[in-house]
Amino acid sequence: MHDAEERYRDILEGLAVYFASPFVADVLATASRFAEPDLGGALNRNQITSKLWLADALAGAGGGRFGTVTVLGGWFGVLAAILLADRRLAIDSVVSVDIDPRCAAVARSMNASHGQRFSAVTADMLDYPYPDPRPGTAPDLVVNTACEHLPDFASWYGRIPRGQLLALQSNDYFAVAEHVNCVPDLEAFRRQAPLAETLFAGSRRHKKYTRFMLLGRK
Repeated sequence: MHDAEERYRDILEGLAVYFASPFVADVLATASRFAEPDLGGALNRNQITSKLWLADALAGAGGGRFGTVTVLGGWFGVLAAILLADRRLAIDSVVSVDIDPRCAAVARSMNASHGQRFSAVTADMLDYPYPDPRPGTAPDLVVNTACEHLPDFASWYGRIPRGQLLALQSNDYFAVAEHVNCVPDLEAFRRQAPLAETLFAGSRRHKKYTRFMLLGRK
């Protein structure tokens, strides 16, 4: 092991102990197990800030109690890990869905401390089955924080059942080639994803772009 790698391992191990954090311990184990170059991007400041912002909205405007949370474009499972570790939230289970076959094994490692409450599925969100919301139960939640990546957002949104609780994020970072569905502002995002009931709508400025978030029922 290189000196730098050992130093970072020592730091993460120490932080995991200090904060009594299964999240940090899972990050360390995952980084040690998988030589995945994109893992750093999934854990960078902007990514974590945006995910914590979503957790704040779910704990506040969303009420904090959920059945199954389905995270679309779940990547390496970081959002799932953050939500499951948040003591303000009572979540039965999280399913992380991503079309990239690299992601499932990494996501399971990232959520190892949550056991059977977490699962990862390799699937296209455009083909994924979305059951109708169940009355009389804790609300199931569908999360899509990668709306800017969808070339046919309208088709995906049209497949979501009426009444489904949704948490959506997009941005105005047009400079990234993979961002094929950016929106210029929050109002454009609201028009793109019209909600029958809006629980939260907001913008958060980052260094190079602004991220937008909607929480509510379709």
